Amino acid sequence: MKIVVAPDSFKGTVDAAVAAERIAAGWRAQRPADEIVLRPQADGGEGTLAALAAAIPDAHWIDTGPVTGPEGGPTPGGYLRLADGTACVELALTSGLPLMHAPDALGATTRGVGEVIAHALADGATGILAALGGSASTDGGAGALAALGLRLLDERGATVDDGGGGLLEVATVDRSRLVAPPPGGVRLLCDVTAPLLGPRGAAATFGPQKGASPSDVAVLEQGLRRFADAVGAPESVRSLPGVGAAGGTAFGFVAEWGATIEPGAQTIAEVTGLGDALRDADAVITGEGRFDATSLTGKVVGSILAAAAAARVRAIVIAGQVAGGHDAEALTLADLAGTADAAMADPEHWLFAAGSEAGRRAAG
Repeated sequence: MKIVVAPDSFKGTVDAAVAAERIAAGWRAQRPADEIVLRPQADGGEGTLAALAAAIPDAHWIDTGPVTGPEGGPTPGGYLRLADGTACVELALTSGLPLMHAPDALGATTRGVGEVIAHALADGATGILAALGGSASTDGGAGALAALGLRLLDERGATVDDGGGGLLEVATVDRSRLVAPPPGGVRLLCDVTAPLLGPRGAAATFGPQKGASPSDVAVLEQGLRRFADAVGAPESVRSLPGVGAAGGTAFGFVAEWGATIEPGAQTIAEVTGLGDALRDADAVITGEGRFDATSLTGKVVGSILAAAAAARVRAIVIAGQVAGGHDAEALTLADLAGTADAAMADPEHWLFAAGSEAGRRAAG
């Protein structure tokens, strides 16, 4: 048999690449002669580059050296270069909330991800694929664009401070030093549909997750509006579904670089060649931390189940916990381990056990 193993990450425990390896090892323990193809997946959030690196053999990690972290200090930087020259960038690695010692809703910046992109362009990148999940800031991507040469100026012509709070002072922008986007364009991966402004926008929806108080949210909303006014963004761009992603970072790249917004799970599946792998497969195993009805709404597992159904391939879901609202064939780590806490205490062991159980059922 040919088995495709294509899980998402199990949030808070293991990334998609590790999950795929452990599930595959468990299956091999029962069926060593089967062909197993690893295609770990992601949705554009944390762990996207790890999934791509594990699924694409000729992808190469490029270390850029230190870049500016979300708090302003140095943090390691890098990107994944594909064979066609595309540079894959993960915002969370350089500008993510977990890098903060404490949330700073008004001061956190995306400058670091812009510095990584600048390195990639200097190295000859022909296109950018940017995973936007996990942002620490609500700066509209202004910090990233500043690293690429955009100058944000106050009424006196001085450069404004980084961070969403600094956007309150923006009066004009100077594009004379802004580098051009790569010829292959810029693709932004996200799984949200938020516009830039308003009650469903970047500040109101995601600001509190980054430590913003109600008064901070009001400041961030006003700052994003001033930034949008300064760059001359029309309403069609401000209200475009998804531009509110990553604290409005998607907006900045759409407005200034003409970037496109794409669904993360679907695009990662295409980039990793999941469709080709499924074409002659006997089964696909996918998974995530919690599988429920929301998993079927454009997330990794739901997308893979749909692709498997279209290809008439048996699909098996392995999840930490499983709730109702679906009819998928599923194995639950919590059931195998006895409790959810036990499963989370040693996820690699129980992923191996789940892969082994799936293989045993196939053998039977």
